[in-house]
Amino acid sequence: MTARRSRGEGGMSWDETRQRWIASVTVGYTPAGKRIYRRASGRTKTEARLKLQQLVRERDEGHTSSEDGYTVADAVQDWLDHGLGGRDRVTVETRRILAHRHVIPALGARKLVELSAEDVDRWLATKARSLSTRTIQDLKSILRRAVTRAQARDKVARNVVLLCETPTGQIGRPSKALTLEQAHALVEHARGSTMGAYVLVSLLTGARTEELRALTWSHVDLTGSPHTDPPIPAHIRVWRSVRAGGDTKTRASRRTLALPERCVEALTEQRQRQGAQRQLAGSQWQDADLVFASEAGTTLDAANVRRGFRRIATAAGLDAAQWTPRELRHSFVSLLSDKGVPLEQIARLVGHTGGSTVTETVYRKQLRPVINDGAVTMNELFPRGDRYSARYSPEPPRSKRPGLER
Repeated sequence: MTARRSRGEGGMSWDETRQRWIASVTVGYTPAGKRIYRRASGRTKTEARLKLQQLVRERDEGHTSSEDGYTVADAVQDWLDHGLGGRDRVTVETRRILAHRHVIPALGARKLVELSAEDVDRWLATKARSLSTRTIQDLKSILRRAVTRAQARDKVARNVVLLCETPTGQIGRPSKALTLEQAHALVEHARGSTMGAYVLVSLLTGARTEELRALTWSHVDLTGSPHTDPPIPAHIRVWRSVRAGGDTKTRASRRTLALPERCVEALTEQRQRQGAQRQLAGSQWQDADLVFASEAGTTLDAANVRRGFRRIATAAGLDAAQWTPRELRHSFVSLLSDKGVPLEQIARLVGHTGGSTVTETVYRKQLRPVINDGAVTMNELFPRGDRYSARYSPEPPRSKRPGLER
């Protein structure tokens, strides 16, 4: 007679319909007291016994799952629904798009307990052929966080995504900066509209786009205090942003910036223009005290800003498809750097926490990455080859000059 298994070791039975041995083990109980089973099957009794031992071992180690059919898609969707609390609305939407466009179609049908590091490696390598490195990092982060959440809820024993490296993707479009001539053209065409004032203030102060979208009139002083000691110029207090919670990106990002004269003029016109818009909108106007608002007084979204910026860029003779609003900030840094403003001072103006190191790292395409003053001067003093001959050919060599024979 076959020895009866001890309590908790599970059991096996023959399924006539499926023609397979079924192994099952109790892994817990529902709140109503009903048993929760995990099952596995094998074509032979030995195969089923080995799977039963694996089920018991996983249960004893605390790695159990009450849903054998739990898939990667289930895990990712659960994370999207419950794991993004407190995140900015734009961040949530971006993660949803990436998950439904790249993660779920490729890996969603895979059972989570069967997902392997090789599966993840192959998937990331495939995506790296067409997506940027930053997007690859975001995709891996989505999957890693989804599996971590599932792991914390005993849906899977381990997180295989942690075992995978992030491959290098395609090179994204590098940020650019306007030349002085392009900046002048943009400034000349940034007049007579809310977006024109927005573009002008962004270019001439270096404020982030999310900071200007949240700027309120209570944080704008267009007169200053010229008679105090020391005098206080017209300025804006960059203390808010449209990020979740309304805070700026970092603590150093909270700063007060003096306004150039063109900005004072543009904001004065914007205040008058907004007063007319308020009267026209009447009861539909939503007063949020925003400097740059829609025709109803509401916050501008990123799409509003992009469209308005591109119209002005096109009028200024630029290829609007090649420029984005955030590159106004890059241009601000570049123009100051070309003018010789110290890097530390630029860092304070743009609100970089890490000071000049962050500024130089983020804007290395715009700043002078090589200190070339010495080389330029020495090239002028000691030109080479044909440049030397062309420059000094009218004069004889120094050893032939009169009075220098010795």
